[in-house]
Amino acid sequence: MTTAPDILSRVKAEISKIVVGNETLIEHLLIALLSRGHVLLIGPPGMAKTTLVHSFADSLHLPFNRIQFTPDLMPSDILGNEILQENKSTGQRELSFIKGPIFTQILLADEINRTPPKTQAALLQAMQEKTVTLFGRTEKLAEPFMVLATQNPIEQEGTYPLPEAQLDRFLFSLYLDYPSYEDELLIVKKHSSTIHEKVQAVLSAEEILDLQNTVYSMTVPEHVYEKAVKLTRATRPDSQNSIPEIRQFVKWGAGPRAVQFLVLAAKAKALLEGRPTPVEKDVTALFKACMNHRLQLNFQAEAEGVTVDDLLESILKAI
Repeated sequence: MTTAPDILSRVKAEISKIVVGNETLIEHLLIALLSRGHVLLIGPPGMAKTTLVHSFADSLHLPFNRIQFTPDLMPSDILGNEILQENKSTGQRELSFIKGPIFTQILLADEINRTPPKTQAALLQAMQEKTVTLFGRTEKLAEPFMVLATQNPIEQEGTYPLPEAQLDRFLFSLYLDYPSYEDELLIVKKHSSTIHEKVQAVLSAEEILDLQNTVYSMTVPEHVYEKAVKLTRATRPDSQNSIPEIRQFVKWGAGPRAVQFLVLAAKAKALLEGRPTPVEKDVTALFKACMNHRLQLNFQAEAEGVTVDDLLESILKAI
C-alpha cells in the first residue's frame, strides 16, 4: 500500500523533472491540496510560478484549466454563460448553459490581480463552497477542487489588489525567491537543451479524496490546538496575546478561518511525514505561510519599513 510520505516523494520527483529546487513549495502545495485549501503564489516575473502550477497539475490525475486574468475579463468568462441554441429534436430555440473554465478540478488563476474586483469575486463562492451560482441555478463543482493563483508583486500599474475577503480564502500565500547559484545553473542547462522530460501523473482523484478524509479525521492534541490559537490571536492588535510590535504596526490580524486552516495544514504535514497526529512544530513551521497574507499593516509600518514577515517572526520568538 502506498503511504503519504511515498506520495510526497513521487510528486516531488515528477515535478523536479521540470522545476528545479522549490521542494518546500511543492510540499506546501500538497499540504494545501490535502487540506482542501487554495494557494496564492507570489514572485517576480520569470520565477516559474506558472510552470510550477502546470507541473503540479500534471502530477495529478485531475482535469486542469488555466485562466489568464486581464483587465477586460468578465465574470461570465470564468463561470460560464447562457446561449440560445436550437434543440435538434424539437426544432425549438432554447437557452443552454455553457460551463466556464472554473468547472475543472485544478484551476490556475494566472496573474489574478490584473482583473477588477468584480471579476475576482467570481471565484469567491467556488473557493469557499465548491459551488457556482449563475442565472438562478447552482452547480456543484467536482471534488477535489483547488485554485492556484499567481501574482506579480513588482508590476503595480494596471493591477487591482485582492480584497481581504478574497485573500482570506487562500490557505497559503507562498513567495518564490530567486534560486541559488547551483539551482540557476541547473535551470539554464535543463531548459537550454532539446531534451524535454514529461511529468507523469502519480495521484488519482480517489487517492486525493481518501487522503483528505484521513486529514480531517486525524486527532489533534489539546496543546497543539492551544498553540495554533495563541499564535493566531497574537496577530490581532486588540488581543491580550498580541506583542507590542503588533499593536504598533498592525491594523487588523488573522480571523478564525486562519486558525482552522493552520490546524488542518498541520495535520496534512504530519500525514505526509508518516505521523498519526500533528505536533506544535508543525504549527510553527506553517504559521508564516498561513498568515502572511492576512495581516494588514498601518501607515507607520510602511513608513518605517516594517514587513509582515518581521512581525510574524517576532510572534514566533515571543510565543
